[in-house]
Amino acid sequence: MEKNRYRQYAKKIVDVTSAIGNKVAPYMKWLKEHILPFLYVKRLDRYIIGKFIGTYFFAILLIISLAIVFDFNENLSKFTTYHAPWKAIVFDYYMNFVPYFANLFSPLFVFIAVIFFTSKMAGNSEIISILAAGVSFKRLLRPYMFSCVFISALSFFLSAYVIPHGTVIRQNFESLYKNNKKNTSAENVQLQVDKGVIAYIQHYDNKLKRGYGFCLDKFENKKLVSHMTASEIQYDTISDSKYHWKAQNWKIREMRGMKEHITSGMQRDTVIQMEPIDLVYSKGQQETFTSPELQDYISKQINRGSSNVVQYQVEYHKRIATSFASFILTIIGASLSSRKRKGGMGMYLGLGLALSFLYIMLQTVSSTFAINAGTPPMLAAWIPNILFAIVAWFCYKQAPN
Repeated sequence: MEKNRYRQYAKKIVDVTSAIGNKVAPYMKWLKEHILPFLYVKRLDRYIIGKFIGTYFFAILLIISLAIVFDFNENLSKFTTYHAPWKAIVFDYYMNFVPYFANLFSPLFVFIAVIFFTSKMAGNSEIISILAAGVSFKRLLRPYMFSCVFISALSFFLSAYVIPHGTVIRQNFESLYKNNKKNTSAENVQLQVDKGVIAYIQHYDNKLKRGYGFCLDKFENKKLVSHMTASEIQYDTISDSKYHWKAQNWKIREMRGMKEHITSGMQRDTVIQMEPIDLVYSKGQQETFTSPELQDYISKQINRGSSNVVQYQVEYHKRIATSFASFILTIIGASLSSRKRKGGMGMYLGLGLALSFLYIMLQTVSSTFAINAGTPPMLAAWIPNILFAIVAWFCYKQAPN
């Protein structure tokens, strides 16, 4: 009996497995015919990927090394004047200087790398040999796209998670040893901290995390129901709650119909839906937020009814758009430099530099349009990619088949 039962169970398992296999088989066949050949990396792919990635990092190393030399020469007097320690210069400033500018000019490095090694391959008749062997130009671009996937993922990871933390350290260093003073106070701050709740601070000192001349008004159906005043409020940096404040010399007036109830005291712990970061804005502050922090900050400010979040929205979308720029610029660079022409690669390198700087300039101009002219932030961040995608499509169509 037990053996028969086990045989029945085994038969059911086999039947179920066969049924699943029959259903999955068509999908596995489609995957094998259409996806796996594309993902399979051959010797030609490895050769071009090695050239691309190697030249890309070599360009970064070369240009960033020159940038460090010029930057150190320019700031040496400031470092000496403010007695900056060598450890802080190396680890706090330049260790965070390198990834920031490398990622900022990543489109430039991608374009230079593609132009450089593709022109060299074309000059050595390697491109002609590859095409003559029956490899289409579309197939030739496959290893370029594989390399772009790696570069784009690296660029997005750095800009979204790594560089913001390094930017905070670098800006703190600059405020101490380069006299780039950060904004540490605010005057006459008024903001909506919650639905129907308006906070006002006459003066706020971010170093002390303390505000002076504070009042908090609560409205219901556009009628004032509570009015709180305090001579000082102190942000509690020790408490686990990020909205914990301590009010000094406080007074609360509550409107109850035709009557008014007043309470007061010397000190009061209270929860107010605001943080020091909401009160003081410094130039480039959006660059110090990771992408999840940017998203949370934007959502919080929009819920409060604040309209001063455009620069944060532009920064959020620009990080995504910039990571895709390597695909577009790679297609342009490969299409332009794959032909063997007289004169070498000098013309291509010059054209690559011009187009790369044009892309970076368009990023700045489109961001300005979003902040000052009301252009939607997402559109402003993607305008350079859209324009260059049109150029890439035209160059691709004109490339050799």
